Amino acid sequence: MALIAGRTLDNKKHIWCALTYIYGVGKTSAYKICEEAKIDPTTKVASLTETQIDILRGIITKYTVEGDLRREVGMNIKRLMDLGCNRGIRHRRGLPVRGQRTKTNAKTRKKRKRKV
Repeated sequence: MALIAGRTLDNKKHIWCALTYIYGVGKTSAYKICEEAKIDPTTKVASLTETQIDILRGIITKYTVEGDLRREVGMNIKRLMDLGCNRGIRHRRGLPVRGQRTKTNAKTRKKRKRKV
């Protein structure tokens, strides 16, 4: 099990697929990371050496991932809400933000939140 960016990667997965489990790394950036590290994307995580894992860690530190990215996205949403713009108001009310219709769809966005 490789620990990269605070995530343990599954040994049975290909490295490109395992990298997508990191928040902020998608399929395209996973392939770019593998190319930059000179690792075949279809290599299993279990067969990686420690030096290859260290190289991957170094490359991923260039990206904004996991906690930093979550914090940044949350701050952006909070900024919109503080400004009082249309997108911020929609966030505050729990409605769809990007212009979707709400008469018939948007059930998951509009439903009541359960109290814990």
